[in-house]
Amino acid sequence: MSKRALILIDIQNDYFDGGKWTLEAMQLATSNAARVLAGARAAGDKVIHVRHEFGSDDAPFFAPGSTGARIHEQVQPLPDEPVVLKHQVNAFLGTDLKAQLDADGIEQVTLVGAMSHMCIDAAARASSDFGYATTVIHDACATRDQEFEGQAIPAAQVHGAYMAALAFAYAQVISTEQYLAG
Repeated sequence: MSKRALILIDIQNDYFDGGKWTLEAMQLATSNAARVLAGARAAGDKVIHVRHEFGSDDAPFFAPGSTGARIHEQVQPLPDEPVVLKHQVNAFLGTDLKAQLDADGIEQVTLVGAMSHMCIDAAARASSDFGYATTVIHDACATRDQEFEGQAIPAAQVHGAYMAALAFAYAQVISTEQYLAG
């Protein structure tokens, strides 16, 4: 069995146009994530889907049981692919994600999904800290504009800053094309 795993994080309906928390370029990121998913399945890599739900029905997005909290149709899990439900930013925190990876002897983790500056960042750092060789597919991740002390920060700059930080010390950060080329 492959020692590699693809983890798709929070590719959920609320992040798309018409959802409660729209991300910039989410459709493009998801199209790339779907290509990465097809490649991982073809290679026999372990595939794990992670989805987030907040703890109450009045959540800003990803309300429990809502359509917005469902995994997007482009990256639906197959029956044998586990889905990890998380309630924190970090996909490893309070879940059995690490136990699932370790049970299959996984050594390399590839991450795609959302949001670049939150859940992707947290999972990449945790993955690296746990000793997995970590890869982030930068064009299969998305985020949104941010604001800090009155300064508007465009999504592309937020994304770029986080990818640069991850590439510096935590992960190999590559494109979908680079990933698929092997």
